[in-house]
Amino acid sequence: MTYVVTEDCIKCKYTDCVEVCPVDCFYEGENMLVINPSECIDCGVCEPECPAEAILPDTEDGLEKWLELNTQYSAIWPNITSQKAPPEDADAHKGEKGKFELYFSAEPGEGD
Repeated sequence: MTYVVTEDCIKCKYTDCVEVCPVDCFYEGENMLVINPSECIDCGVCEPECPAEAILPDTEDGLEKWLELNTQYSAIWPNITSQKAPPEDADAHKGEKGKFELYFSAEPGEGD
């Protein structure tokens, strides 16, 4: 099992989860984070830290798309190991539906 970052992270990109990860398995895109499933040790400390509730265990139903997306982009986006300020409009997008279709960007973030 692993944890995955879902659509709820898009345009929010809070990095509270990154700060607590003991194995640095988060990778940064332009407007969201992903977890490298082969690096995740399934400790679960990141899940309760996410203000957007965007991190879920991959054992939940319907997360296959997100496991694939996390796997794909963690291989090409830069690693992020320390907390950064969220986007200025993060709170405005928190809980918004349909964010993948509206806002997802495959562009990498800055990383560390």
